[in-house]
Amino acid sequence: MPGLAPLPWYAGFKLAVFVLLIVNTAFFASHGTFSEGLDSAAWFTLLVLFELETAHAGRLSSRRAVTAMHGVRLAAAAAVMAAAIGYVHEKAWLDAVNAWLWIVVVVLLEVEVRYAPAVARHRGWFGGSAAVLYCGLAGAVFVWAWRGQWFDAYDAALWLLAFATIEMNVLANFSRGGAYPPPAAA
Repeated sequence: MPGLAPLPWYAGFKLAVFVLLIVNTAFFASHGTFSEGLDSAAWFTLLVLFELETAHAGRLSSRRAVTAMHGVRLAAAAAVMAAAIGYVHEKAWLDAVNAWLWIVVVVLLEVEVRYAPAVARHRGWFGGSAAVLYCGLAGAVFVWAWRGQWFDAYDAALWLLAFATIEMNVLANFSRGGAYPPPAAA
């Protein structure tokens, strides 16, 4: 099956999204709550790891690179969980709901990336689940906007765009008949 060819502007679009997320992460680290700074930095780390694995998998075939990525992923996942718990403790309910929805999205994405043959057999279920989760996340964008919390709404929408680029990587890989993760070199 032929692979999906990226549109000529897509690489620039993806770079712009990543740069804007770096700016947002710096903002939350310097002006937000501890949970917001931790959350933003941890999610950005996970996003970069997903990008590396889904768009640049062929370059990450050494056992050392894969092991390092797993270690960083574990630390970032722990930070995401700590931030999600922090939102509950702070009674920042919309942030908490948003964080827990993202955690479930990432679990789903991990399954899609790691178990491609099983996912292919149940594509409808995975697609439907992803659609429901992304609709919940989009709902959070609208709630923040309705409350007049424009930066939070913008940040949440930007994260949706960022993870859509990862989903595009996964879909492009499926169209080529690929699977993740790449085999580690001995």
